[in-house]
Amino acid sequence: MDSLLSRIRRGELWQSPGGIHPPTHKHKTNSLPIHSLPLPEKLVLPIKQHIGAEGQLLVSAGEQVLKGQALTRPNANWSVPVHAPTSGRIVDITPMPSAHPSAIPELSIIIEPDGQETWCELVPHPNYQQLSAERLVDIIHYAGISGMGGAGFPTYVKTASKQPIDILIVNGAECEPYISADDVLMQAHSEEIVRGIHIIQHLLGPELTIIGIEDDKPKAIEAMTQACADYDNIIVRAIETKYPSGGEKQLIQILTSKEVPAGGIPADIGVLVQNVGTLYAIQQAVELGKPLIERVVTLAGETLELQGNVWALLGTEIKHLLAFQGFNPEPMQRVIMGGPMMGFTLPSVRIPVVKTTNCILAPSNQEMPAPGDERACIRCSACADACPASLLPQQLQWFAKTKEYQKLEEHKLFDCIECGACAYVCPSEIPLVQYYRVAKAEIREQQIEQVKAERARERFEARKARLEREQEERRNRHKRPSRSAAKSSESKEKVAEALARVKAKKTEQGNNKEKVAEAIARAKAKKAQGEAPEPDNSEVAQARAQRKEQARAYKAQKQQPEQAPSATADDKKAAVAAAVARAKAKKAQQSEQSDSQPTAAEDKKAAVAAAIARAKAKKAAKADASTQQPHEAAESAEGETEASSAEDNKKAAVAAAIARAKAKKAAKADASTQQPDGAAESAESKTEASSAEDNKKAAVAAAIARAKAKKAAKADASTQQPDAEAEGASDETEAPSPEDNKKAAVAAAIARAKAKKAAKSDASTQQPDGAAERAEAEDSGVPPSPEEKKKAAVAAAIARAKAKKAAREADKNDDEESS
Repeated sequence: MDSLLSRIRRGELWQSPGGIHPPTHKHKTNSLPIHSLPLPEKLVLPIKQHIGAEGQLLVSAGEQVLKGQALTRPNANWSVPVHAPTSGRIVDITPMPSAHPSAIPELSIIIEPDGQETWCELVPHPNYQQLSAERLVDIIHYAGISGMGGAGFPTYVKTASKQPIDILIVNGAECEPYISADDVLMQAHSEEIVRGIHIIQHLLGPELTIIGIEDDKPKAIEAMTQACADYDNIIVRAIETKYPSGGEKQLIQILTSKEVPAGGIPADIGVLVQNVGTLYAIQQAVELGKPLIERVVTLAGETLELQGNVWALLGTEIKHLLAFQGFNPEPMQRVIMGGPMMGFTLPSVRIPVVKTTNCILAPSNQEMPAPGDERACIRCSACADACPASLLPQQLQWFAKTKEYQKLEEHKLFDCIECGACAYVCPSEIPLVQYYRVAKAEIREQQIEQVKAERARERFEARKARLEREQEERRNRHKRPSRSAAKSSESKEKVAEALARVKAKKTEQGNNKEKVAEAIARAKAKKAQGEAPEPDNSEVAQARAQRKEQARAYKAQKQQPEQAPSATADDKKAAVAAAVARAKAKKAQQSEQSDSQPTAAEDKKAAVAAAIARAKAKKAAKADASTQQPHEAAESAEGETEASSAEDNKKAAVAAAIARAKAKKAAKADASTQQPDGAAESAESKTEASSAEDNKKAAVAAAIARAKAKKAAKADASTQQPDAEAEGASDETEAPSPEDNKKAAVAAAIARAKAKKAAKSDASTQQPDGAAERAEAEDSGVPPSPEEKKKAAVAAAIARAKAKKAAREADKNDDEESS
């Protein structure tokens, strides 16, 4: 920035694109002093004379007003007030033709001057440096000052900029032909303009202020240079006379080389531009307290006898100005507000002067001929070369004719400053600017409609939400009485839960009573059977028995840690089945309380059981003649009560060994028994008997089997050769795992210990019933239930059936070997 400022101070200037050099026609007006006109008969003041919203009326028809009195007050953004240009009476407040090409009516205040020129109370601020920035901005705002260069932008908005401003540019170029209002103002009031610059500098604090004046205004350049001679931060630069170098963006580019971005404003690049007329009005408002009520207007054209610049009160009709300048209209006379490039033809001379009116042009038909008929574009590109905004005028005109508004916006239509350079150079006399103005107006109208539609939608949604909210509130009001009902329902639920808990407790108590009743019933049943009621401690006894077995297994494991089991896993399974049968038989035997010798019927049943055992032994002997130590495999298998059944051949071998032992002992005890083998076979068919008699038979058979097993153990101790069938079965059996071997060793040790104990307890026993009772006493002191007796009988029957099957398979194997 320092480098750029130094280049600017050295007087360096830059070029802007495009531009034209039309005749200026300024010499007839810029050399004459500004003069004042007498008061008109009436003043018509539109309440909106700027870009933005109109103010709120402070007066009404019939009121007397003073010169400088505020007639409106700002009530919205970009709103500035209007003031009474003179004292008088308000005749009416009504819509009147406005300063617009269509003379569209706008609300206006009509004042009838009283000729007194009585001022209202003014509040000057000569020491404005002591005021805050906000206060200075308010003074400018309520003085009604807006841009007087032609745009009408509210000045207070620019002076209240929040963006940092590095360079302040004073626009004194006044490039449009015929217009010399700023030129003569600078000549006559250069000191006031410089003081206005100081006020803006105090507000914004720019580093440098540049006054740009076209080089065809030597008197203005000289006057401004003398006024700024004592200020180093204000410089005057004479620029090339070229239209439209007085445009805001073009002047910035010429003086600073900076370009305002598309759609942006000069403040975006740290630059602020003010017109000399606006600075003069700021000085009058701040230092003297005067609002904006008049301005300099150039009156030019060959139809006027007296051309020059006048002080015109705002609201003065154009007709009044022309009459005092000797207006001689021609047929088809045109009166233009503004210059020949950017001005517009007035539909009536009853249009009032407003804050943006800088020139009234009344040319003759020879001086400014009417434009010819529009012809087709010849694609000469002269318009594009002349455009100072580097646009494509012909393309924009085509889109405007076809109303392709989206493409117009894409081609930066709103960057067009409507300077008229393109239309000036067009050989086809196409009124390009008129197309652009119409298109801009239609686009703005669409945008306004979109905004209205959006607001209407928002209002509709807000109303809908409000109605829904009110409806919900009404529902809630109707639901308020139901709160007690809700509370009562909650209390009812709690009561129901409490009742449910009470019922559950009663049910539990009832279940307990039922259990007690069942226990009493069982006790009565036992008593009815001749048994004394005893406590049910079977579970405790089973747990004690399990602990004993575990202790015996641990002791046996310590004594014989390296002893390997002689039976395979399948043999153990077969022995398990037999052991289960013996255990159930023991429990069944507990129910038999006969201390005396068995009766004849019992002897007969025992004899039958012995015959059955002999028959089984005969059949199994063929398959298991040489099985080594079968009683150890059987006894070791007793500990494995939960093992599943495997190969029936191996089970049969174990069962056969047990049967042989039983047969040997039964032969001695039942020597006189004459029952044939056929009777045994017929008795074997009774496998499903569940009566007490069968249970007793099973108990007798179990006792006899234990005795036989003990005797067979001694008889088979020296047996050296295994049975052929046992060897075949062992060959087919897979080698046991180390865990199975360990279990087998433990089971064998337990079996041997049981066998020893049984041998001692049965040494003197002669009757099978006594042996059964002693065996059962070892197992448990609790008598078995009828259901357990039935299960024991079924197990015994299953063992007998398995023995039959094993015998048949052994016979079959012998036949196959012999063949």
